[in-house]
Amino acid sequence: MKYFTKEHEWVSIDGNTATVGITHHAQKALGDVVYLELPQPGKQITQAKVFGVVESVKAVSDLFAPISGEVLETHEDLIQNPEWINEDPEKKGWMIKISFKNSEEINKLLSEADYQKYLDEEVK
Repeated sequence: MKYFTKEHEWVSIDGNTATVGITHHAQKALGDVVYLELPQPGKQITQAKVFGVVESVKAVSDLFAPISGEVLETHEDLIQNPEWINEDPEKKGWMIKISFKNSEEINKLLSEADYQKYLDEEVK
């Protein structure tokens, strides 16, 4: 199941593993992505805290962790090909995989319908 943050990250949950990236809305707002700074495997990250940076031709933005846990994997090919975020941010453009223990944090995230509603209200 996929969840979203108001900072425009998505997280896909599979067991105790969470895959994280940024949304279509975020990549459109950023424009052409040119650089990524992501945590290395083994790093502990905390929900709602910065875990990385994405740089585009328009801006540099912090990436906020949708859930706490240990980074299991960093998408190294994405770092070499940051344009994949613009091409396919919610599949090919995944950024990190996290092992998490506190499933209660999922309750703080938005469902796809709630995220769409948030976007509709934010765009007004």
